[in-house]
Amino acid sequence: MKVTRKDFLRIAAGSVVAAGTGTLVHALSGSAPATAATVGESKQRWGMVIDLRQCRQQGECDQCIRACHQTHNVPEVPNPAHEVKWIWNEPFAKVFPFQQSEYTRQADGGTLPVLCNHCASPSCVRVCPTKATWKRGDGIVMMDYHRCIGCRYCMAACPYGSRSFNYVDPRPHLRQVNPEVPTRSAGVVEKCDFCTARLAKGELPACVEACPQGAMVFGDLNDESSPVRQLLAERYSVQRQPHLGCGPSIFYLV
Repeated sequence: MKVTRKDFLRIAAGSVVAAGTGTLVHALSGSAPATAATVGESKQRWGMVIDLRQCRQQGECDQCIRACHQTHNVPEVPNPAHEVKWIWNEPFAKVFPFQQSEYTRQADGGTLPVLCNHCASPSCVRVCPTKATWKRGDGIVMMDYHRCIGCRYCMAACPYGSRSFNYVDPRPHLRQVNPEVPTRSAGVVEKCDFCTARLAKGELPACVEACPQGAMVFGDLNDESSPVRQLLAERYSVQRQPHLGCGPSIFYLV
């Protein structure tokens, strides 16, 4: 059968649409394709619980942010369009847009800390063309800055805005350098890594350690006796947009 140029283009277009649809279904259902395999499955799954009552009592507290950014050499870039952040505060209405009623909208819900959710089915991992981002066996989503080519596909795929791109060299914008953590360069994406270097030494993440009143609790979600599991069993909690199927490992007690 003779295939005309018009027929070829029509068939090719149909194939592209079908492939895109399959990717979208995976993204919405949380079903990860083979390219998103977890590296080295572990019995642990690290997660965090944030008590919003405690956060409100502290007002506009930023101790967790300062501790994180000092520990990980996060730059203070003056241009807001080029801002780099691992953890930051956002208004309640923006973090939980579907948890609002006509009455809560009239009240000032304050701000709450947000960071990488270290999802069970991370969409960022599925779209990375160089495997610069991957999920460890213990659930932590990591970055390899040497593999990152700066395509920012992961930023587009992340529904939580948890990644930052270094538009400029971040090193001149560091007040002081932590020699234990490598600095990044322009052209790469970075984000929270749950303080893996501290975890390896048996320490808590910097944000958790610095948080007053114990509003941030870190632990193993697979351990029923862990503090995070006990809190989740005792208190009502919410996740950010769980309907997307990513499976966030950050829970907020309301």
